[in-house]
Amino acid sequence: MTNMLRTGFLMAALTGLFLVVGFLIGGEAGMAIAFLFAAGSNLLAYWNSDKMVLSLYGARPIDEHSAPDLVHMVGSLAQKAALPMPRVYVVDNPQPNAFATGRNPEHAAICVTTGLLQRVDREELAGVLAHELSHVKNRDTLTMTLVATIAGAVAMLANFAFFFGGRNRNPLGMVGMLLVTLLAPVAAMFVQMAISRGREFEADRCGAELSGRPLWLASALERIERSAEVIDNPAADANPATAHMFIINPLHGGFSGLFASHPSTEERVARLKAMAAEMGQQPVRRGPWS
Repeated sequence: MTNMLRTGFLMAALTGLFLVVGFLIGGEAGMAIAFLFAAGSNLLAYWNSDKMVLSLYGARPIDEHSAPDLVHMVGSLAQKAALPMPRVYVVDNPQPNAFATGRNPEHAAICVTTGLLQRVDREELAGVLAHELSHVKNRDTLTMTLVATIAGAVAMLANFAFFFGGRNRNPLGMVGMLLVTLLAPVAAMFVQMAISRGREFEADRCGAELSGRPLWLASALERIERSAEVIDNPAADANPATAHMFIINPLHGGFSGLFASHPSTEERVARLKAMAAEMGQQPVRRGPWS
């Protein structure tokens, strides 16, 4: 409940930031327009969040005929979590990664990259899928999509102010325009980051409980991060507002480290290892790509 209240507060702050940006661009009229735009964007994201994100990454649906092992694993974990069977998608991308999307468990989708299927073993894959299903069960998929929508809209408004002369109607003049252009997207990234980090820790914990093996996810996180650091994800680079939806930050360079959308992998792994120790489980030595 505390985590839900915190997330609700942060989302309210992000929406408030959007309204402030609208006010700085066009006064009260600008704020009203921003409110209507935010409401419309959230409504669109609510009904089409899964289609929007999956389309951005060129995801293709798979079934028990095209990928029986993967679909069966998702189905078994979903049944254990008392969730409806989500749709399963694959993205042709060499970077190992995964994300979940959808407005609720009845309309959820789990998406993995071909790089993930090639670079993790069966146990590690189960840990990743359990993590993503935990996002579905905790209804993080809707929250993270709405956050991405609002954060992207804030950046768009800031660009509008810069390129189309929002200063002419800006109550604060040139100073206000500069504040909008420079600070609003940064503030939106901080709020987005705060929401995402809390959600990732909770999904790690719930996913480890679902699989019953925290070390499976810990091993997968370490392996995915090592590969993601050296393998590009062009679609994520082109849509940075969606980076927080992945299990590991898919971005490279720029501000991706300073404004990291995920908690550090070291801390996540440490928490998972502590869970395993409490459960009396010992780490298993693995080969480089066992």
